[in-house]
Amino acid sequence: MVLALCATPVVALLLVVTLLPLPFVVAYPGATVDVLGDVEGESVIEISGTEIRDPDGELRMTTILATPPDADIRLSEVVSGYFSDDRAVMPRDAVYPPGRNTEEIRDYTTGQMLDSQRAAVTAALTLVEGRTGAGPDLPEDLGELDIELRLEDVGGPSAGLLFALGVVELLDGDGEGGDLTGGRVIAGTGAIAPDGRVGSVGGVPLKTRAADRDGAEVFLVPSAECAEANRSAPDGLRVIPVSTLTDAVRALEALESGDPVPTC
Repeated sequence: MVLALCATPVVALLLVVTLLPLPFVVAYPGATVDVLGDVEGESVIEISGTEIRDPDGELRMTTILATPPDADIRLSEVVSGYFSDDRAVMPRDAVYPPGRNTEEIRDYTTGQMLDSQRAAVTAALTLVEGRTGAGPDLPEDLGELDIELRLEDVGGPSAGLLFALGVVELLDGDGEGGDLTGGRVIAGTGAIAPDGRVGSVGGVPLKTRAADRDGAEVFLVPSAECAEANRSAPDGLRVIPVSTLTDAVRALEALESGDPVPTC
């Protein structure tokens, strides 16, 4: 009887924990998008004011799918997610800014994406302008170009690196008449600053799985998330760490030429 009475509060507590929603989100590998291609008939990167290249290969930005910030996540989902390879459980505040409702969060992540697109264009044009003898068919003032990046229903800054690489590829390739991709399917993730610095983004293990699922051979990852990406990357997916846009370009050029390439 004593044991039974003592156990009652414990059982009640377990029932409460099991039934109450917890402050987590469940995330899954999301879609990947080739920034050199089209989505619903529209180019992801539209450049006016000059002829653009028609490269082979793909540059795929990667995403994760996460349950909404107001979703009720139960203990059973947290436990099953911990032991799963195809989903992850993360603290809600690590995915969504705290203290905001769903509409405010959507506006916030959309703003992050727009800021990332502007930074990507600035970083890409700076790199192309800095190449010696690069882009003989490009206008003298690249600032005259009209560059529009289109990607609906994706928020956050993590596509910045791939957007910047896409602009470089379409305008100038490797700077010597070849493609940055070398005809490969290149995937990756990373926020980007206007000066070309690449920042961490989160969700890397799920993004490596999305990249592998969609045929990528190479995954570009922010250097700070290199070890995490390497631990989770599927067999056969080559993970390359980068700290700047220039690092990413040089790594892809080295991959094509057979020179040493950074690794995690």
